Amino acid sequence: MNMFFLAGPAAAPAAAMCSRRGCRAHAGWQLLWNNPKIHAPERRKIWLACSEHRTWLEDYLQTRGLWKDTLPLEAAGSDDAGHAGGADAARPASGSAGGPVRAS
Repeated sequence: MNMFFLAGPAAAPAAAMCSRRGCRAHAGWQLLWNNPKIHAPERRKIWLACSEHRTWLEDYLQTRGLWKDTLPLEAAGSDDAGHAGGADAARPASGSAGGPVRAS
């Protein structure tokens, strides 16, 4: 029995959603960041943002010294941004202060 085919035909990729807690809006921006304490300087993690929450998420990352760049989601074909929708683009959970926090 092949467990990989139990779900039926391959589903289309999920729509890109904003990473802000509780937001289900379509994302139009990717915020590239890394934590210099634990990531190599060239590594970029990606959060996705809708137009409404782009500024809030940028401020959150900038305040902590983590923000590197913001690109339109359409730029996802480039090498740095090719991970949007992958593990690095996972929706962040909320920390006790109400801000997004990566589980890993």
